[in-house]
Amino acid sequence: MLGKNFTLKEFIHSDTALACGISNYPTKDEINNIEQLVVNCLQPIRDYYKKPLIITSGFRCKKLNEKIRGAANSQHIKGQAADFIIKGVPLKEIINWVRKNIKFDQLILEKNQWVHISYNKDNNRNQVLYYNGMSYSNM
Repeated sequence: MLGKNFTLKEFIHSDTALACGISNYPTKDEINNIEQLVVNCLQPIRDYYKKPLIITSGFRCKKLNEKIRGAANSQHIKGQAADFIIKGVPLKEIINWVRKNIKFDQLILEKNQWVHISYNKDNNRNQVLYYNGMSYSNM
């Protein structure tokens, strides 16, 4: 278990990795980063909304990240980021609550479909962005 409501399995699951035979298992350091993300960001969000966060993308090994054409410097590769939704909770509501109550590195509303959050214990920028599928802009 990572925190009281999250498992490593949900962070490493990838249909693409399974279909392509890619091992998507993190190193000890990457697991530590995932734990930091859970403790500092995801668990407080879960506790506030009292609803499960559905992780749509968590950890990605480099090979998986390349396969899905993720950014080469994606924090998902380091275990520092997760994309999620909460059923029944508007994404903009989540963004607004998180930006006022959580320390984070990046908080991104992606394509109006999910929230991306990252945590970097050494350098949190508290950057809030909107991504429309082609470019980023400040929120």
